[in-house]
Amino acid sequence: MLRRGYSLGLLLVLLATLVAGCVQPVPVAPAAGSEAASPAAEGTAEESAGDPVAGGAWSRSSSADASILNPILSSDASSSAIHSMLVPGLIGADPFTGEFVPEGSMSERWEVSEDGLVWTFFLRDGVTWSDGDPVDAADFKFTYDAIASDLVETPRKSAIEQIESIEVLDPLTLQITFKQVKCDGLGDLGLGWLPSHLFASDFSDVMTNSYNEAPQVSAGPFVFQSWTRDDNTILTRNERYWEGAPHMDGMIYRVVPDSGTRLAQLLSGEIDITGLEPAQLTSVEGNPDINVYSFQDDGYDYIGLNLANPANPLPGKDEEGNLIVQEPHPILGDLNVRKAIAHALDYKTIIDSVYLGRGYQIASNVLPAVKWAHDPSIQPYAYDLERSQQLLEEAGWVDSDGDGVREKEGVKLSLTLITNAGNKVREDLGALVQDQLAQTGIQIDLQTIDFGTVVEQLLGQTYDMVIIGWTGLGSDPNDDVFWRTDFDTPGSGFNFVSYQNPEIDELLQAGVAVAGCDPATRAPYYQKIQQIIHDDVPYVFISGGVGDTGYNNRWANLDPGPWSFYWNVHQWWNKTLAP
Repeated sequence: MLRRGYSLGLLLVLLATLVAGCVQPVPVAPAAGSEAASPAAEGTAEESAGDPVAGGAWSRSSSADASILNPILSSDASSSAIHSMLVPGLIGADPFTGEFVPEGSMSERWEVSEDGLVWTFFLRDGVTWSDGDPVDAADFKFTYDAIASDLVETPRKSAIEQIESIEVLDPLTLQITFKQVKCDGLGDLGLGWLPSHLFASDFSDVMTNSYNEAPQVSAGPFVFQSWTRDDNTILTRNERYWEGAPHMDGMIYRVVPDSGTRLAQLLSGEIDITGLEPAQLTSVEGNPDINVYSFQDDGYDYIGLNLANPANPLPGKDEEGNLIVQEPHPILGDLNVRKAIAHALDYKTIIDSVYLGRGYQIASNVLPAVKWAHDPSIQPYAYDLERSQQLLEEAGWVDSDGDGVREKEGVKLSLTLITNAGNKVREDLGALVQDQLAQTGIQIDLQTIDFGTVVEQLLGQTYDMVIIGWTGLGSDPNDDVFWRTDFDTPGSGFNFVSYQNPEIDELLQAGVAVAGCDPATRAPYYQKIQQIIHDDVPYVFISGGVGDTGYNNRWANLDPGPWSFYWNVHQWWNKTLAP
């Protein structure tokens, strides 16, 4: 997001004055003489010059405080960042590819039935909660049965919708039967587990248990110490952690709402990590104490093109599931016009000027971060004004009166482009798109309106074009809610571009119905989907998101991946403490 500059020097002086007058939170270190983690893994991105030493606390910041520390009751990122360090999960995600893997999870391995419905998970032996109680299959079943209970009000109810049954075959063997094969549903099995021995067996205290505010036990790399609302949360090293106790004494989460303050605290050394806005990157460039990790994240911005007549929105299917043929948009229903728009945009200028270079052009709907499914051979639409003009002429749009706007059968080539007011990036993008499309003879009426009105027009399918974006798409490539015909439902569906393609419907269904969900078997479906989406141009893909994280280089053995920065946090150690 574009922001005006500020006086960083003055801000640092003010912060130094405030910090000097405050007592800073610190974790209570484990008893002297306790053993820390096993030796650091070889080949990590930041090799240390010596042997790891114990001590120090990693300090991280968040713009908002956690809401609740029970993993099945929370839905916000701040809460998840804390309980991800405390509770185990059944399935892990590869930090570099996003694939589901046993590593870092309670599963040593799993097996799948031939029909893909029955999954048997074999759990790690010897894993305990920090109070010594075993972590076993009963904890998983309790957690998911609690989600299903009418006594538990949780935003995680969708996680159990596809599960037919959960059986504990023995303490280390878990069998889960699904109602149907839906590979992206595996992510629903990754929720954090509750320590069942601390809760009533009938789930009657899940909503009120003291665990929700102060988790008494942990099976993650850290244990809970304290939570000061709207200020900080402190975790300390878990000596019983199954991968080896962390080298560091603990981790501090500080609530710092202002991004400028977070940057100042990173530069002063008060915190060890923060996300960086594009305009903040120049403040850390060349700083020997700060490293920057940049990654392609799981979101993108695009221009949605309404393929159906906005004056007569219709659902894609009737109540019996039969296809309803859409009345095409009078302009955007023509593929040549959509391709002309895609070729008329100067993506490099857009990314450099609007996103300050912190973006990248994408070709289709599956992002490079999902490495196993992304097809890098598909090329994005190139900026080609001549080709754009040629396509419009082939479609019958010409500027016969020389006013700079093309027309066809007495109708001007004029479209309305909406986006939400107050979002500087989208407003600036809209202005550039308006100017660039004018160069090819397309007149754009740019309307920046309140977000509620954008959503109303979007879901109601009463618009021409919209600048919008998707974020938090996750590590599975299944995005059927954007493209399948049955999600073309005016008033509620996310297929608000009214995209209809029977082949896409079939491919999307096949991609999530692969027995065993092997990525290598699923990938060809999604690669074909990407090519078709690219060719049909229901979206003009503008930019994939780039995340930038600044962190202090006094810590060794960090090896961040786009899907997890903290996957090997137990191996990190503070180089400044080395003898």
